[in-house]
Order: sequence, then structure tokens, then C-alpha cells
Amino acid sequence: MKKTLSFSLALLAGQALSAQERPNIIVFLVDDMGLMDTSLPFLTDVSGKPVEYPLNEWYRTPNMERMARQGIRFSTFYAQSVSSPSRASILTGQNATRHGVTNWINSESNNRTPYGPQGWNWQGLSVADAPLPYVLQQAGYRTIHVGKAHFGCIGSEGEDPSRLGFDVNIAGSSIGEPGSYYGESGYGHLKGNKSRAVPGLQKYHGTDLFLTEALTLEAEEQIARAAKDKTPFFLYMAHYAVHTPLEPDPRFAARYRDSGKSPRAQAFATLIEGMDRSLGEIMDCLEEQGIAENTLILFLGDNGSDAPLGAEKEHTSSAPLRGKKGTEFEGGVRVPFIACWGKPDRNNRNQRRLPIRANAVQLQSGTVMDIYPTVLRAAGVPEPENHILDGRDLGRRLQGKKDGKSPETMLVHFPHQHRGSYFTAYRNGAWKLIYYYRPENPSEPEYRLYNLEEDPWEDRDLSGSERVKLAEMVREMRDRLEAEGALYPEDAEGRPLKPVVPES
Repeated sequence: MKKTLSFSLALLAGQALSAQERPNIIVFLVDDMGLMDTSLPFLTDVSGKPVEYPLNEWYRTPNMERMARQGIRFSTFYAQSVSSPSRASILTGQNATRHGVTNWINSESNNRTPYGPQGWNWQGLSVADAPLPYVLQQAGYRTIHVGKAHFGCIGSEGEDPSRLGFDVNIAGSSIGEPGSYYGESGYGHLKGNKSRAVPGLQKYHGTDLFLTEALTLEAEEQIARAAKDKTPFFLYMAHYAVHTPLEPDPRFAARYRDSGKSPRAQAFATLIEGMDRSLGEIMDCLEEQGIAENTLILFLGDNGSDAPLGAEKEHTSSAPLRGKKGTEFEGGVRVPFIACWGKPDRNNRNQRRLPIRANAVQLQSGTVMDIYPTVLRAAGVPEPENHILDGRDLGRRLQGKKDGKSPETMLVHFPHQHRGSYFTAYRNGAWKLIYYYRPENPSEPEYRLYNLEEDPWEDRDLSGSERVKLAEMVREMRDRLEAEGALYPEDAEGRPLKPVVPES
């Protein structure tokens, strides 16, 4: 059934703040950056004090540190386990179970995988999903997309960000990785993976400009134009970095050459540092244009780390967290999140409307679904009528306070095959359940249960000893999946495999 718009655009336009009152908003999204891929520590001790681990000493991200001094970082912020579901959740405020983009989107063919649900949303987003840029565009914002989109397959509405409400689309298409990071290679048009060539950057072809740098220059040009026009803007700055191919950024390669780590690990670290340089240059640009005080910046990753540092499901790439991108463990679904104003100013009207505590750590969790309502709150734009939100605005949490109305839950549903296959991960408070559907042998699902307060590294599976709690968690997970309209893995005959509550 074709979806239709179900919210009043006239209402949105009529209730939005006037142009002079609206803040600029930047969502700075990094591809495949996990919680530990930074020199800025996010993990804390029991008192809430940040703790440095060896990976924090390996990476160099001074501008993330700069953001954290100006604002607040979250020690626990959840995304989906792979790219497209998280990106769809950012743009809709909905869980993957509801918007149906439950796997990364392959451009050319439906990557349902052998037992995945036939009805999953491979086509991706459309304007009928009330995407965030469209809602802001209708309220008078200039909406700008720079970098990776990955919102829909070839031929879909979501393939082109301009069809989702972006006034400007630079380099965004259906692809999930760049053909090359090198200008000499035309970012894939001249050399590299031509099927994943980055569109729209022809003026840099044949130059020595790294992709991260080219995208930054394009974003700065758009910021300057909006500042000159005195037009409030929404910039979705979505770097292709730090996704494969792991081509080293030559600006930083010498720093890691004698580290003793593999060439791939060194290349990943240069991509991290290049991304961080971009963040700093954009923050500097806001200052130069005189609009830093009036610009909200939200920084995050789209799934867990893909650092090439060891086994996929062990304590390596995300150490001390377990797992990496595509897995069901914390290292696969926890990402960095920082919020700040470009230049803190207590007298600024917008900063008074959405105050952000400086140099603070928020211990209460958040999710990528919270971005949508938070941005609308900052912009003074009402939420679309009849559009269900699974996220909750971060207002109180950005002040360093506890939001008693925000549930301490997480639901990551992945009914496909990947590093972690056919699973649902559900957290409520200290407890985390991982449910494996096992479509090859559906009569014998598997369970894992962890107490993350006592065992944050997911070393001790309690599913055998805590049978009552296990059954309780499976029931809660099942009820939420049903409430959000989840599609399930299917057996060999195409029958959906719904969760089975174990005997307690």
C-alpha cells in the first residue's frame, strides 16, 4: 500500500519560530565510528568519571574533545548495528522495527539474505515517512545534505536526498561506501570501485584532495551562503569516513607509521583523525561567519566500530566493550554522541530555550531515534501530526539531568544475516537479552542474558541461572516487537519466526 502524508504542512509553517529566532542545526554523522574510536573517553567509572582505555590513547580526536568541553557527551548512546537502519531512524525518529529498514541497503539488489523477512523495506525512505529535512524545509529551513546518504536503493525515492526534503544534495546517493577516498582517483570515477563512485564532486577529480576534505569544503561553502542570506539552515554532514575502503589519509599517515599496528589499522586511524579535522574546520567556519552562538551541533556515529583490530565478537575493536559493527554486543550498537552549541553563550535566546551543560557526561542512555524530536524542539517546529515517534527529545538530558519519562530501554532488531545473524537485542535497565531466532533450526532458539551493571563487557551469560528474569525479558521483548510492527526472520517455508518464551 502506498504511504501518504499524514501531517499538516500549513500547521508546521504557521507554528515555527520566525527566521530571526531559529537556530542553525548541524547533525555531524560519522560512518562506522564506534564508542572507542576516539581520544575522548566515553566510558566512566561507577561515579560517572570518564575512564581512558588503550584505544583512547591510540586515536587522535582533539576536536571531539573541544566539543565535549563546550557541551555534553553520553556514556551510553545506542544506534542500530548497521548503517541504513540507523540513518532511517535519525530521519524519522522511529525504530527500525517500525520504519522497516532492518538491514543495510544494497544499491542494486535486494539483500534480504536467506531467511530475512520478504517484506523488509529495501526501498528505504520516502517523503511520506515525514523525514526530518522535509519537515524542516516546510518550516522555512534551508536543508543541506553533504556526504553519504544510503537512504534507499537505486530507483527508489530515497536514492536522491533532494526527494526527501533536502534543498541541496552534495555527494549523496544509494551507495554505502566510496569508490575511493582519493581525488586522483575521482573518488571512484577514475580508479577504484566505479560502481561506488561518489557523485557530484567532479571539480576535485584529479586533485590531491582527500574525500573528507572535499566534503568539508563543500559544507563550509553552504554554511557561508546561508549565513550571507541570513537563512536558518539544517546541515546533515554525513561523512563517508570511516567506512571501507581503508585508504590512508596522507595528511596524517606519518603519525601512525611506527605504531606497530597493521597498515589497515593505521589507515583507519588516519580516517578518524581526518574526520575530526573536518569537525574542527566546520566549527571554525561557524565562528568566522559569526553564527557559532546560534548553531546547535550534534555529533554521532551510525553503528559500532569497524576498526580492523581483531575478532568480530571479542574484546578487540571496541575494547573493553565486546563486538563491533554488525554484531549484537555493545561494541556493535553503542556510538559516540556529543551535543554542544558552536559557541556557548548564556544570553543567546536559542541557548536559553535548549540549554546544554558544558564539560559534562550524561549517564542516562539515549538513542539515534532521539535526534528527530530534539532537532524539532531546537528549531521550534512542532512534531508532525499522526507521525509516531519512538524517540524522545533530549532536552533534560542535555542539561545533565535525568529524564524520568525516558525509558531505560533499547531494542535492536536484525532479522538478517551478517556478523550477528537473525537476532534481537533488548535492554531494560541493567538487563540485556540477546535472542537468536536460528531459522535453520527454528524449534531451538538461543538466548543470552547479561547484567550490564555487574558485567558491562558481556562476559557472563546468565540465561541458564536466571530463568525467571530470562522469561520476563523475552516477554517484554516480544510485546515491544509486536507493538512496533516488527517483521521476523522466516523459516525455509517462508513462515515468520516469532519469539518463543522459555520455561522459567
